[in-house]
Amino acid sequence: MQGGRYDLAIVGGGINGAGIAADAAGRGLSVVLFERGDLAGGTSSASSKLIHGGLRYLEQGEIRLVRESLIEREVLIARAPHLIRPLRFVIPHAPGLRARALMRIGLFLYDHLAKRRRIPASSAIDLSRDPAGRPLKPGFRTGFAYYDCQVDDARLVATLALDAAERGARIHTRAPVTRIAPRGDVWDITAETRQGPIDVEARALVNAAGPWCAEVARLAGAGERAPRLRLVRGTHIVVPRIAEAEDAYLLQNPDGRIVFALPFEQDFTLIGTTDVGVETPAEGFTPSREEEDYLIAAAGRYFIQAPVWEDIVWRFAGVRPLVEDGARRASSVSRDYRLDLVQAEGAPPLLNVIGGKITTFRRLAEAALARLSPVFPDLKPPWTADAPLPGGDFGTDGYDDYCQELVRRHPGIAPATLLRLASLYGSRAERIVDDAETDHDLGDVIGGGLTEREVLHLGAAEWALTAEDVLWRRTKAGLHLDATQREAAEILVQHLVGTRKETF
Repeated sequence: MQGGRYDLAIVGGGINGAGIAADAAGRGLSVVLFERGDLAGGTSSASSKLIHGGLRYLEQGEIRLVRESLIEREVLIARAPHLIRPLRFVIPHAPGLRARALMRIGLFLYDHLAKRRRIPASSAIDLSRDPAGRPLKPGFRTGFAYYDCQVDDARLVATLALDAAERGARIHTRAPVTRIAPRGDVWDITAETRQGPIDVEARALVNAAGPWCAEVARLAGAGERAPRLRLVRGTHIVVPRIAEAEDAYLLQNPDGRIVFALPFEQDFTLIGTTDVGVETPAEGFTPSREEEDYLIAAAGRYFIQAPVWEDIVWRFAGVRPLVEDGARRASSVSRDYRLDLVQAEGAPPLLNVIGGKITTFRRLAEAALARLSPVFPDLKPPWTADAPLPGGDFGTDGYDDYCQELVRRHPGIAPATLLRLASLYGSRAERIVDDAETDHDLGDVIGGGLTEREVLHLGAAEWALTAEDVLWRRTKAGLHLDATQREAAEILVQHLVGTRKETF
């Protein structure tokens, strides 16, 4: 099947691929993106769910990366306030670890490396009086508080893909690329889509395949110029909400590493992450018992009612495809990104995207298009800094006022249902509610807040094809179900998405 000719082809539907696709489509390029699995099906749905500057990167001297990340924190919360929300982080002072003076200096830099508009400044706190001290063991009496932001990583990727598609990009999921070959000044690319093999031509190719970046580069004939990656597994566990732990906590450990304990999905605490080197991508997506025990032990040093291994209700791991910089410890490898442009004389360009973090995806996309600008002399100027993402257009009234108005307009639907939809879809919650006047009008209740109408929307408008896509990536409804409920939900959701008609 002939798929046409494009300016830009992208391999990889994670945060970087989706971000580049949206930016490029908005700047006038014809774009096609191939993802071999689901959007955010790899590393981009296995993060710590944070938009943050990276406080610990200051210790490694990554001043530029931290400053860029802090700037982006402000940009992104303005673009998608329904998905990205400020969160207070508490650092209990642990005697014998980082000195208080060192922490003060680090937080001062964190406050002042970039202008803050929506994020409060850091402060010292008395844990014997501050409510944040209640879940902590009595030995932790002082500490610090600062702010970063929490994000639903997989929803952010799906929203970026929507942005790209609505600007003209063609998004193919479950479409592994099987052939990449130069032909004159274009790339010939074959992918196995759900409708059958598709062949496209592209003037430039972006390899944003994350942990599989080297594999895709070799498929494109890069040979010895394929990028060298440092693959590092990060494991997270989810437990029932630690009693009275309503803030996020940054927990220092005797080995020098830090672990986050984050409020998650109303009823849970997310604890992570680890840094374990792996040899292959396949190793990077399976948590080990040793890593889970490490995270449980970290929580146990600080919290009165600390979780035990049997409390784990969800576990996930992702492999970070980092730039190989020769660092001895996995935790010391830079989280910065690198863009390698490979182009033989007379051949089309291949841009390999290596590393990066969720917070800096927008800047990475701009940098990628800057590297490719000689190929596209008519490229429109950058635009993403000020444009809301789909669902993020709340105008001057803001997200909170929108939520109040949404509840007012739909008195027959439970406020909790409406607020949940707003938190996932922003102003596009109305597309799901549509003409519904009561909760019953939204169809069968599947569980975890999910209804039949929402599932049909995800199948039609967001490339959801399996129960896992819906229950664990587009939403986290699966986390709110027990094993029996989850099994029933999987059957129903799979049936519903199997009947959908795609918008794109």
